[in-house]
Amino acid sequence: MLAGKKCSTHWLSANEFRSMFPDVDLVDGSIISEDQGVYSSGGANSYWNLLLYLLEKYTDRETAILASKFFAIDIDRDSQTKFMMFQGQRKHGDEAILLAQDFIEANFQEKISVEVLADFCSVGRRSFERRFKKATQNTVLEYIHRVKVEAAKRSFESSRKNVNEVMYDVGYTDTKAFRDLFRKFTGLSPVEYRNKFNKQVALY
Repeated sequence: MLAGKKCSTHWLSANEFRSMFPDVDLVDGSIISEDQGVYSSGGANSYWNLLLYLLEKYTDRETAILASKFFAIDIDRDSQTKFMMFQGQRKHGDEAILLAQDFIEANFQEKISVEVLADFCSVGRRSFERRFKKATQNTVLEYIHRVKVEAAKRSFESSRKNVNEVMYDVGYTDTKAFRDLFRKFTGLSPVEYRNKFNKQVALY
């Protein structure tokens, strides 16, 4: 039924889902997907959002808003990105790429180039980039950025460091670039994320 169609699932199961159902177009981080009359939701509680979506589609916006207020459900919640924890795909069996992943995660504070990683793994650059993408579903640079942003998220959740301090800790120097990347992967600005998930900071 889902072959060749878009589908949502919980972010934690995304890598396993792709391995099990390679012919399904998994939409990363989506709460709801609709394709040719087939609907899906991403996560155990996301069916509430799917129900609101269907209610609005087959009745009207006013009815959906009324239901969202009655059941205390956020309406128009269409992304899981603020809840996602990046877990690089590791069940691929490519030892050179596993070595590169270990290197990135141990040295995320540093500026890491594709050339350095390819040399470290003793693989030609073009072959390395192709193998990395195939194994992890991310380009090398995407993977590096996601590891850095994940480290920044943990810091925002557990420390009282400001945005610039966290930015420098994870190896960025350009505030706008950091903010844009952070929002791309989380759906929130660094300040919004810190205020949402750090109770200590939110009190001040």
